[in-house]
Amino acid sequence: MVKETGYYDLLGVKPCATMDEIKRAYRRLALRYHPDKNPSEGDRFKQISQAYEVLSDPHKRSLYDRGGERAMKEGGIGGRGGFGPPMDIFDMFFGGGRMHGPRAERRGKTAVHQLPVTLEDLYNGATRKLSLQKNVICRSCGGRGGREGLDTRCSKCHGSGVEVIVHQLGPNVVHHIQTMCSQCQGHGEWMRPLDRCLACNGRKVIREKKILSVHLDRGMADRQKITFHQEGDQVPGLEPGDIIIVLDQKEHPVFQRRGNDLIIKREVSLVDALCGCKQVIQTLDNRRLLVSSRPGSIIKPGDVKCIPNEGMPIYRSPTQRGKLVIQFQVKFPEPGWLPSHQLRQFQAFFPHREEVMATEDMEEVELREYFPQPEFGGRRFPGEVYHEDDFEDPLRHNVQCQTS
Repeated sequence: MVKETGYYDLLGVKPCATMDEIKRAYRRLALRYHPDKNPSEGDRFKQISQAYEVLSDPHKRSLYDRGGERAMKEGGIGGRGGFGPPMDIFDMFFGGGRMHGPRAERRGKTAVHQLPVTLEDLYNGATRKLSLQKNVICRSCGGRGGREGLDTRCSKCHGSGVEVIVHQLGPNVVHHIQTMCSQCQGHGEWMRPLDRCLACNGRKVIREKKILSVHLDRGMADRQKITFHQEGDQVPGLEPGDIIIVLDQKEHPVFQRRGNDLIIKREVSLVDALCGCKQVIQTLDNRRLLVSSRPGSIIKPGDVKCIPNEGMPIYRSPTQRGKLVIQFQVKFPEPGWLPSHQLRQFQAFFPHREEVMATEDMEEVELREYFPQPEFGGRRFPGEVYHEDDFEDPLRHNVQCQTS
């Protein structure tokens, strides 16, 4: 039996509610009564957070179920020191950050940089140097900005970063405007020029050059990210952020990458397409592959063949590779390559073709080269490209004026 149900009532759940139901109820109520959204509901938000802190802990929940709030206070869990600040629970629940003591861990910004790489780098692996500029805490003042023990709180805004300007609009009528402090520029800290650190001029950080060694593993991909933890800008009182390197692969003149496969286009002559061919392909690690097709196997225009295990190394399994894919195009002979009297001899090597005989009801015509021309009046075929010559006056050509 549950002695008290006050905490359950605050969250709107039953005493037999599961942990998932308690979490969902707290999430819904915390978003609704958070002080940033409802400043007048601060007390209710504290009560909701306190109820969730108890019911989300199996030991605290068991103690509460047996003896209520009194049992928790007698057990040293309740009271002023027993519960953490409500904002800490909200930050942990919604922010997803690690907790260190009473507050969530604060970190600096994450910096993102692009690193141009070649397909050879991703195929063979490489180490690239990347030069960056980053803020580091001043070693001369230790990140204080001035001498030790100096009170840096702004005297004009008293450390708030804002000041209030009062405008007299009329008798007994004033207008208050809140604006950024003109002395500290909203930072809340200010010091005289003579008190500032000579190395950083009171900025607490200095700019330094940082060279990162970026190791490219074999098989990495375009747009893949490499993270350098805590190598970002340093800020006093914050954990440094990360630096994220994004790989930007340059276009390769020969190969195209598709996943773990490499694609190459090759052109073969008609005789090679019909009788078998041999070609040499230079790989990305400077090996020479002699690629051959079996005699009698015909390569048709647009055919796609592959060589297993000659594509890209597979990331984190570099001994395995994808496929080398070859897209074939057949180059046909130019017109007149064979004298007409040898055509019948050439035809003897091909399968028998059906002869078509001309009859009296047929008209014989001859195929000729086709050159697209614009229609009269500017009408064109779909997909044709306009040229400047197309816009000449059509009446200048093939038109004669009749004179009397």
